[in-house]
Amino acid sequence: MSIYEFAMSIARLAGEKIREQLSHELVIETKSNPNDLVTNMDKATEAFLVAEITKHYPDHQIIGEEGHGKTITSTDGYLWVIDPIDGTLNFVHQQQNFAISIGIFHNGEKYAGIVYDVIDDKMYHAQAGQGAYLNDRPLPMLKETQLATSIISMNPNWLTKDYTYEMYAPIIRTARSARSYGSAALDFAYVALGIIDSYITLRLHPWDFSGGMIIAEEVGAVVTNQLGDKLDPLHSNSILVANSSLHKEILEQYLEPHHTALESIHKGTFSNR
Repeated sequence: MSIYEFAMSIARLAGEKIREQLSHELVIETKSNPNDLVTNMDKATEAFLVAEITKHYPDHQIIGEEGHGKTITSTDGYLWVIDPIDGTLNFVHQQQNFAISIGIFHNGEKYAGIVYDVIDDKMYHAQAGQGAYLNDRPLPMLKETQLATSIISMNPNWLTKDYTYEMYAPIIRTARSARSYGSAALDFAYVALGIIDSYITLRLHPWDFSGGMIIAEEVGAVVTNQLGDKLDPLHSNSILVANSSLHKEILEQYLEPHHTALESIHKGTFSNR
C-alpha cells in the first residue's frame, strides 16, 4: 500500500469513528474566541490519525490543528498536515458539512491531498501529477470563467469589517452570486469539483488549506495568497483559489489595488502557528 492509499484508508477509518459517535454528547471547548471551537472528537480524531501515521511511518513529521507538531520548522522528508475536523462549527451545530483534511508533502513538494466529507462519504483526493478524484471518479480540468458569471465562496464575516469590506464587497457585487460553506477544506474541494468558481478568505492555517490545495491544483486551479504568492505548508496565509482566468481577474482588478493593505495584514496577523 502506498502512502497515498494509506492516507485515504485512515481518513475513512477516522470518518467511521466519527459517524459512530454522532449520537454521543460532545465535550465542547473554546480556543481563541467563543466561535473558535474544539470538541473531544477533534482531539480524538487527531490522536487516532497521528497514532496510525506514527505506527506505520515513524520518521514522518506531522502537524495537526489540535497541537501536534508545534515545533516543526522544516519540510524535509515527509510532512503530514492534518485537520481532524475542518468545519467544527458545522460539526457542532449541523452534524454535516465538515471534513477530514490531509495534505502530504515530500521535501517541501506536494505529494498527496485528501479531503473526506464524512457524512456524505465523499473522498476528494489527488496524488501530485496524477489528477484529482471524487471517490473513484476522475475530476475534469476546470473551465475558465469570468467574475460576472462566477459563484464565489467567502465567509460573510469579512464583509462586516471595515478593513476588508472595501477589498471584498466589489468582488461579491460583480460576481453572479456568493456562498459560504463553513469548511475551508470543502471549499477547495468544491472549486475542484467546479460547483463554485473561487474561494477567497483570510487567516487560514496550513491544516485548513494543505489537502484541498493539492486537489484543486490537480484540476488546473491556481492557488496563491492574496498577494499572488505561493502558499507555504508551515505558515498561515490568506487564500485566493480559482480557475486561472478568474484568479487573474480577481487578483489584478480587485486585490492588487489593495496591495499595501494586504501586505500590512499579512505582516501583522500571520505567523507559523
